Amino acid sequence: MEYYSLITVLILGAIVTYGMYLTITTVAEKVFDKQKNDIRSKNIEITLPLRLQAYERMCLFLERITPNNLLLRLVASAGNALELQQILLYEIREEYNHNLAQQIYISIDAWGQVSNAMNEIVSVINQAAVEVDAEAPASELAKKIFAQVIQQEIQPTTHALKFVKEEIQRLF
Repeated sequence: MEYYSLITVLILGAIVTYGMYLTITTVAEKVFDKQKNDIRSKNIEITLPLRLQAYERMCLFLERITPNNLLLRLVASAGNALELQQILLYEIREEYNHNLAQQIYISIDAWGQVSNAMNEIVSVINQAAVEVDAEAPASELAKKIFAQVIQQEIQPTTHALKFVKEEIQRLF
């Protein structure tokens, strides 16, 4: 009889211990999940403004290096075609280097679009410069660049700008 009582007590003790174990692990998991969610929320709270700023800066970068905007801003500062080409390429490179760190806050695809747009603009400038005499007036190179952009029917930055804007909208 005592033997059965001892076994019963041990079985009940094991059941109670197992029940306590399940309760404690469930509560602990809920606490850890809440902490993870709090950390995730805090990270989003911190990084979202940085990401939005990065996307904003990429839009501004793309607008600033659009051939029309570049030429309107810089053609007057050049004496000849070669000088204008150098000024344009320098300006693009400086803008790009100034915004280089923003790539950590935007997607790889968005950064690729931005880089491709920049490379396409550099290519358009260089192609136009080949077709114009280096000592020709800067306005000749500007006309050639405009002509090449018109031939493409779309600004080199248009696709990248659209991609970046769509990605921003997906964040919300």
